[in-house]
Amino acid sequence: MLQCCLNGARPPDAYPAVPMTPRHLARDARAVSALGVLNVHVHPRDRDGRESLDPGVVGAVTSAIRKVAPRTEIGVTTARWIEPDPVARTEIIWQWGGLPAYARPDLASVNVHESGWQRVCAALDAVGIGVELGVWTSGDAVQLKKAGLPRGTTRVLAEVTVTDPDIAVAEARRILTALGPVPAPIMLHGEDAGAWPVLEYAQRINLDTRIGFEDTLERPDRTRRAVSNEELVRWALTR
Repeated sequence: MLQCCLNGARPPDAYPAVPMTPRHLARDARAVSALGVLNVHVHPRDRDGRESLDPGVVGAVTSAIRKVAPRTEIGVTTARWIEPDPVARTEIIWQWGGLPAYARPDLASVNVHESGWQRVCAALDAVGIGVELGVWTSGDAVQLKKAGLPRGTTRVLAEVTVTDPDIAVAEARRILTALGPVPAPIMLHGEDAGAWPVLEYAQRINLDTRIGFEDTLERPDRTRRAVSNEELVRWALTR
């Protein structure tokens, strides 16, 4: 499976092509769904362009995407940097459960290295939202193996944060080795200059992967920036 990560934590002025508003995120989701990519990950933004977990903001983005791409699975973030207090994060997620079905995300990512991650996972499961577990390092992988996968886990995201293209794949191997067999699909991806080497490695070993402006702004040859998420997906589909 190929997922498209439409915007991520990039600041609003990072690059004009990165979608930030519900309308632009829906536009990009519709474009990649036409290519057969029916899973997107987004970081909803408020009117000032700041990342937000507010149910109104999350619901607006989710409903806008669902309206134009009804078959697409929609995932959002629960990142600590948006709301540092895990108790407050959990309370916000409980509010997501009150959103109408068309405005409620299907999935949410939870980073294993963040304090209170198990509490957040439990809240997501309680309101019927699947969990994508973010594993950034081999240490995170060991921690997850010891804790076990929480109920509601949809997949494990092996996220290579090493951006040097010459060693990103080696780091991917370290994380996968530390993770070992898990009772859930693994999605492997990299970021910035490491994004394309890790994506190609994931394809070679038959793992799910992802691409989009959250992970990289550049085409695989790194000669210039892509003009859209759709262009990045097209490149990924032809690797």
